[in-house]
Amino acid sequence: MNTDQTTKTLVLKGVGVSPGIAIGRCCRFDPLDSKISFYKLKDESLIPDEVLRFKKALKESEHQLQDIQKNLRKAKITEPVYVIDVHILILRDKIFANRTINYIRESGVNAEWALRMTLDHYKEIFEGVEDDYISSRASDVEYVVQRILRNLSGEKQENVWNVGNESVVVVAHDISPADTAQMKLDKILGFATDSGGRTSHTAIVARSLELPAVVGLNNITRFAHTDDQIIVDGTAGMVVVNPYPDILKRYEEKKRHYEAAKEEYLEFGKLPAMTLDNYHVEVGCNIEFVEEIPSAIAHGAENIGLYRTEFLYIYRDDLPTEEDHFNNYSQVVTNKNLSWSTIRTFDLGGDKFHGHQKQNKELNPQMGMRAIRYSLKEIDIFKTQLRAIWRASVLGKTKILFPMISSVEEIREAKRMLEEARRELGLRGIKIDSRMEIGAMMEVPSAVVIADRLAREVDFFSIGTNDLIQYSLAIDRANERLTYMYEPLHPAVLRLIKRIVDEAHKAKIKVAMCGEMAGDPLCIPVLLGMELDELSMSHLAIPRIKKIIRESTLKESKLILKKALSFSTAPEVRSYVQNYMLKRFPEEFKAEED
Repeated sequence: MNTDQTTKTLVLKGVGVSPGIAIGRCCRFDPLDSKISFYKLKDESLIPDEVLRFKKALKESEHQLQDIQKNLRKAKITEPVYVIDVHILILRDKIFANRTINYIRESGVNAEWALRMTLDHYKEIFEGVEDDYISSRASDVEYVVQRILRNLSGEKQENVWNVGNESVVVVAHDISPADTAQMKLDKILGFATDSGGRTSHTAIVARSLELPAVVGLNNITRFAHTDDQIIVDGTAGMVVVNPYPDILKRYEEKKRHYEAAKEEYLEFGKLPAMTLDNYHVEVGCNIEFVEEIPSAIAHGAENIGLYRTEFLYIYRDDLPTEEDHFNNYSQVVTNKNLSWSTIRTFDLGGDKFHGHQKQNKELNPQMGMRAIRYSLKEIDIFKTQLRAIWRASVLGKTKILFPMISSVEEIREAKRMLEEARRELGLRGIKIDSRMEIGAMMEVPSAVVIADRLAREVDFFSIGTNDLIQYSLAIDRANERLTYMYEPLHPAVLRLIKRIVDEAHKAKIKVAMCGEMAGDPLCIPVLLGMELDELSMSHLAIPRIKKIIRESTLKESKLILKKALSFSTAPEVRSYVQNYMLKRFPEEFKAEED
């Protein structure tokens, strides 16, 4: 480790995407960036050979990724496998390949440069997408292009990170699952990257491996060098390069506290979320991939409270078939350790839908043709998914959830389509469940205003706080300059949530919450006071949330809610709740203050 006392200590703030603290030696990773050569083909007779060279590199790249997947499965590391599937799909994508081949033929350039032109084309597309999840997928195309370039250049040597016997913190611009697959995972303490967000592959892989990670640091690779000492605080989103002795000592203590608490939390994960005065809350997990289910169960998930299905549509030249959907959902609903699974129909559309038809560019896609609006417009695509969900329902308890409902007409039309899909399956003689619970996602202010009417149409509500906060406070949650205004404890947000819960219970239907707020320990007493029936969150948040619930009472939570609702400003609410929780749960919240 770099122990030079003249070395400057740097503290960088990023996005904490996987909790915990890593302290160790920095290992800087610079991915193999093949030099992209450029030359014009001397005559047209050389074009077929150049096309063939490109196709051969495509095949070699696919075989290499398949070998990596096999090695992962042998090592019983399943989480990154599905991400490598995405890279293989890109390699097989005819549009991707044909665009490169057309550049070779029409521009008369070498395969490397044609591939670079294709990458530039995709980057331009992704840069115009405002959705954080979709735009962050641009890195997948870059990883694939880099691998093809490596094979075009004749570089057969895989990039193995040789870190020796010492455990290290990996610092990189970004990390692909294929890169991760070749690391000695037992020697990796954590990750820190320039780019990425909560939905980037670095974040997904770090959470699945339960390694601390901070992404979106912008210039960590500029300041951190191999052998520097580094601290990664994945809980607070902080990275310290070459810490002073007193900083190091404080973080070592914080790390010991976190690891001791983690073991304790996992024990709570096995227990029901029951308050001291016997109020029970169902605790579920939000997932995007089937591979996340084992970890969800291990951390205490009682159900799948939200299964996002958008991934099934991304990076496909064709649309997923009914069988594609059915095979995927079957793996979710048949798990005997889960009480039920809530499948949300796809939240895609406008600029976010991948490619079978060109969409008109929208000035504000977050408020455009997306989610249920897009589904009701693209009836065939929608009904394909609905039929598959019906078919899966007979295999295990299944609930269906419609996103971004803003009117009674939308939920009625969605229900009509669901009934049509049921009848179509009946005509085909396919066995399905006699009934399936139907839910409306409450994430639009108009839905909250008419919650009493919507409650008559569905079996349950599920509150999507991420969008509800964004829309009600008029804040783009992807805008870094407005992060400070994105406040779950804003009085307006609390009143909106309370109205949803109250109207649901008046109609005798249950209400869940599946937004990030559900997994925020600070918000738990307020949410308990509202008497939500279910909370669904990231698997890592479950044990701690259960611990707080089990050490609380419904009576005290109602008093906290009443007091919180008496304030006029968000800072007042947050200050009150923070002070209360620090006194009520000193060991829980003191560590975060330190």
